[in-house]
This record gives sequence, structure tokens and C-alpha cells, in this order.
Amino acid sequence: MVGVTYLPELAIATAVFEVGAAWWVFRRKGSRAVLGLTSGILLLLASYQAIEVAICVDQAQAGFLPRLAFIAVTWLPPLGLMLIARLLRPTSKTVTTAAHAMLGAAAGMVVWIAMDPGFATISVCTAVVARYTHAMPRFLVYSMFYWVGLAGMVIASASGARIHREPHQRRLIRQVQVGTLAFVIPSLVTSFFVPMAKGAMPSVMCHYAVLLAVFLTRMAYLEHRAAVAEDMPSDEQELATAQ
Repeated sequence: MVGVTYLPELAIATAVFEVGAAWWVFRRKGSRAVLGLTSGILLLLASYQAIEVAICVDQAQAGFLPRLAFIAVTWLPPLGLMLIARLLRPTSKTVTTAAHAMLGAAAGMVVWIAMDPGFATISVCTAVVARYTHAMPRFLVYSMFYWVGLAGMVIASASGARIHREPHQRRLIRQVQVGTLAFVIPSLVTSFFVPMAKGAMPSVMCHYAVLLAVFLTRMAYLEHRAAVAEDMPSDEQELATAQ
């Protein structure tokens, strides 16, 4: 499979969708904190796709780009946790504290990645995925950070969707929960059982993360629709809610 030529079309199409979704989300009505964080996450996902294309079209000149790719996605778990914290009403001190702790850890990770030339170098690009070579066992620290963050997103969103009393907020939180599971589970299955994807987990996850992007866009739509309904006269609000 090493000889299979890298095809950038999937990554380009994904990046275009995620950038367009980020722009659309940012222009919607609703909580600025929620919509701003959502747009930021979408742009980070798009940036990975763009960086991967730049890496794989000229691997010999990749230089700092593999590390830049990891810097981009490092922020996903902490921003995801912060998004969940913003959706919880009343605010959960536990989730907010965890989100801030993850943001601090992410900042430290970014400095480490930027300063460590051996953290990630491109190994090979095959079909639609990229494999990276990492300095071990240091990369295990990053992996633990990342999976703890993703697990936190799943647990916090599942808990919030279960206990939240307000139906609208519960629906929003559910989008984050389902979106997270929708890209994490297929990524694990693909990486374990598809030979071409073995050793390419970061690339595989970022491709499947388009599913997270879809659910985050739907969340923004639900938030926008609720905000528009609040601006309507009371009789029109009842009709909009019923629909």
C-alpha cells in the first residue's frame, strides 16, 4: 500500500466544507460564546486538512508542517470541553475547571511540539491518509493528553444531556456528544482493522472529524432557530416551537 499515490481531493473537500460551516455558524444568531467556539473548532479541523495536503504534495519539503498539524488539532479536546461548559446551564464548576486545565495543558503541549524537532515528521502519505514518525515514548504523553480530553468530552456531554432540564440546551449538548462519538468510534475501528490506516490514527481521526463538524453545524442551526424564535411575537413563538 506504500506505493498508492496520495489523493488530496478528500482533504480539500473536507476543508472547504469546514471553512464554509465555520463562516455560516459565526453569522448565526445565538450565544456568541457558543457560536464563536464552534466556529473556532471548525476552523481548526479545516486547518489540519489544509496542512496535510501541503505536507503530502511535497513530503521532502514538509519541514515544520507535521508539527504544525499536531499543533492545530491539540486545541480540539480543550475547546470541545469549553464548548460543553458553555452549553451547561447552570454552569458546571467541574466541567469548566477541567476545560481550563486542558487549555493550560494544550498550551504546554504546543510549546513542546514547537520546540521539539523530533516530535513529528512525515513518514509516508498513502491514498487519503498520512503517517507520522514520532519520538517515543514522549509521544505517549501527548496521546494520553488527547484521549483524556476526548473522553472528557464524551463523559461531560453525556452527563449534561442526561441531567439538563431545559430541552433546548439538552438538544445542543446531545449534538456534541453524538458528533464526538461519530468520529472517535469509526476512527478506532478503521485504524485497527483497515491495513492502509494502521499507524495513521491522527490522519484518520481528522478525516472522520467531518462528522463532528456536521453535528456542530446542526447544533449551531438549533441555537440560531431558538434565538430567532425568541425575537418573534409570542403567538409566532408557539408556532415555531411546535414545528
